[in-house]
Amino acid sequence: MESKVSRTCLVTGGAGFIGCAISNELARKFDRVLALDNLHPQVHPSRTRPAALDPAVELVVGDVADPAVWDTLLANVSPAVVVHLAAETGTGQSLTEGTRHAHVNVVGTTQMLDALVRHSRIPSRIVLTSSRAVYGEGAWEASDGSVSYPGQRSRAMLESGTWDFPGLRCLPFEATRTEPRPTSIYGATKLAQEMILKAWALSFGVEVGLVRLQNVYGPGQSLSNPYTGIVSLFARMAKAGRTIPLYEDGEIIRDFVFIEDAARAVIAVATESVPTSTAYDIGSGEATSIRELGDVIAGIYGAPKPVVNGAFRNGDVRAASCDIARTTRELGWSPQWPVQRGVRTLCEWIDTQELPPLCG
Repeated sequence: MESKVSRTCLVTGGAGFIGCAISNELARKFDRVLALDNLHPQVHPSRTRPAALDPAVELVVGDVADPAVWDTLLANVSPAVVVHLAAETGTGQSLTEGTRHAHVNVVGTTQMLDALVRHSRIPSRIVLTSSRAVYGEGAWEASDGSVSYPGQRSRAMLESGTWDFPGLRCLPFEATRTEPRPTSIYGATKLAQEMILKAWALSFGVEVGLVRLQNVYGPGQSLSNPYTGIVSLFARMAKAGRTIPLYEDGEIIRDFVFIEDAARAVIAVATESVPTSTAYDIGSGEATSIRELGDVIAGIYGAPKPVVNGAFRNGDVRAASCDIARTTRELGWSPQWPVQRGVRTLCEWIDTQELPPLCG
């Protein structure tokens, strides 16, 4: 694709964290950019246009799962590229609000596709921000080198404090090697999005770029949403002088990828001539334990040392990190923000914000 295109880009969920982060570059590369977003109060408490959304982006307030919204929007818009960010997130929340997650993530996707056909607005490419949650617990390796998929940890395992799978070590996710086996309703809906888009796109000659994001964090993320953002939650607790609680034994593994790095990857898949046959894993390439994360943040604020409390969340995976070698090679992209630098930058931003009350 040309670096400058005389075409339109449509971004669903475009007023959210990632949508705002990519808005400036999209506005530079496309003649017209529209953001469709319902400004959900869990993410947008004031229900107003985010200041971080590029002024050149046209904001359309509406529900991605409402066909009438699509009919109005597509009456005079023909997107060349669609960046599909709109989704309900939150692993734990999806266990008790599965219908809401399925409605937005699955039905919202099919409503979009139906409308594109109904109005003969077939784009050349659709980019989906998927999630590391599609992998579930992923693949684990035994001492003899054999690889297995142990699946979801049972409640009995968690209640007994059996946090790992005995005799096995976790392997980083990689789309060409790791089978998607989600262990949460949220993860299942993200995998459904992927499969629906690929099946539809094959029939209509549309390229589909799949971007499987690890834990994205950084300035601009919602500080009021209690279901996402462990980095910001830890930072707010430490800033308040509270002790950061570490679930399980503190050795839960995550890959924390800074927002600027994630945004550059999404932009590349949306605008560059890159292979779109296989999903891209987007992370920092660093496997970080929540104990390490907690220690860094507590140190920044001079807060008490984090304490393991043995609590757990049903549906949480033990380890989630990714191998970014192929992504780096094929996208010409690499992360520029090590965790310590990114966390410090997030904390500096949080220090400038008016913060909602901490729960608990």
